[in-house]
Amino acid sequence: MKTLNSRRDFLKKTSAAAMATMGMGAPLAGLLSSCGSGGMPSTADSVILLFMAGGMAHTETFDPKKYTPFRKGMESKEVLSTFPAIPTALDGIQFSEGLENIASVMDKGTLIRSYVAADLGHILHTRHQYHFHTCYEPPQSVVVPHLGSWIAKEKGVLNPVIPPFINIGQRFTVGEGEELKAFHSAGFLGSEYGPFLIPDPSAGLEAVRPPVGMDSKRFEARNQLYQDLISAGPMGEFGSDYQKESLKRSMEQAYMLLNSPEAKAFDLSQEPKESYDKYNTGKFGLGCLLAKRLVDQGARYITVTTEYEPFFGWDTHDNGHTRLKDMKKMIDAPVAQLIRDLDQSGKLDRTLVILASEFSRDMLTEGRPDLKVLDQVEVPDIIEDMKNYGMHRHFTDGCSMLLFGGGVKRGHVFGKTADERPCKTIENPIKIDGIHQTVYHALGIPADKNYEIEQRPFYTTPDGHGKAELDLLEKA
Repeated sequence: MKTLNSRRDFLKKTSAAAMATMGMGAPLAGLLSSCGSGGMPSTADSVILLFMAGGMAHTETFDPKKYTPFRKGMESKEVLSTFPAIPTALDGIQFSEGLENIASVMDKGTLIRSYVAADLGHILHTRHQYHFHTCYEPPQSVVVPHLGSWIAKEKGVLNPVIPPFINIGQRFTVGEGEELKAFHSAGFLGSEYGPFLIPDPSAGLEAVRPPVGMDSKRFEARNQLYQDLISAGPMGEFGSDYQKESLKRSMEQAYMLLNSPEAKAFDLSQEPKESYDKYNTGKFGLGCLLAKRLVDQGARYITVTTEYEPFFGWDTHDNGHTRLKDMKKMIDAPVAQLIRDLDQSGKLDRTLVILASEFSRDMLTEGRPDLKVLDQVEVPDIIEDMKNYGMHRHFTDGCSMLLFGGGVKRGHVFGKTADERPCKTIENPIKIDGIHQTVYHALGIPADKNYEIEQRPFYTTPDGHGKAELDLLEKA
């Protein structure tokens, strides 16, 4: 009996902690009160966000400037792009070398060259990622829902056994893990709309299996115990009835997936070898393949991230040029293959694919020209070493983004940045509230959608002021 009580105590404590993390300790009484216009016509059913976590330099990827090859003794102020430009499928539009595959499919989508990231004071990746994924600046008095959670809540499931919001590729055991968790939440919308986490796509099937050594009977017993604790046990003091019911539904959905044929969609060993090899550039590439398989089975919103770890990946505080060679190899083939496969299967028409990063990078400017912030990298005036050749400072005044499918214009370019430093946005600036509302518009979610939280309306974008950028869409 002591063992059982210990288990109950453990479940009680861990469940209480989980509820607090998800905002269930907040004073949310009863059901959420929903307000806003009714549904609108939609051009998209699903969203795949390909997130280049860490700060992807626009001048080194989708908005190249004058190429300045490395030479010892060169001045830092000369460096605009460290790769030569290559042609794309769009006449007169060039990308940076190393992105030949994505360049070949740009006739199927829209290139945004004028995304302007927010001014959040001292630039921190997780603060900007929080803002990108929720549209709200941290900190907030409530746990703010992720973009994927809003979509899962408002659009519901396409397949009742497939989680509506799936996050692929991000671990939380790395530096700034707690900060990353802060925006991976459904907040007040309820646990059933939170992310189903798959840190490693090659082990995707493990995410829907019981722990090693636990048979189905024992798993059922533990699941029932957890349900009892939520419903009537000592957890009754935590969260509103709405939140507790939402947590129960999220568990029921996970249990249903475990026993469904659709669970095979998470198993990449089921993919034909020829297809698997086209995507297999590592964890990100296999994440794109898993996203394709899950969209086929009815996933509503999927994030595939290159994974944020401080000073790794796109977070190029040094060796910018050499590290970007590897990052381009990681993303180029699988991103293009995802677009081709979705297009060939007919899924692209109703699947909105977004490739984006929290901000850009520059050799010299930290922040933006008219609002500089503390430099986080020392850049020498004269470059003698390859480690100093590349974009190492955070830049928020001009970022690139790609959109495909889901009603987005094909072969379209939106916005422009200056050709000389500072390579900032000079035409059609668009901020994160405009990006979010454009996504919601494509999905048929009205701009005034809100819920009453702490006796005030809480909108999908702050104060409901965000407006969709209709020039990005075929049918406004």
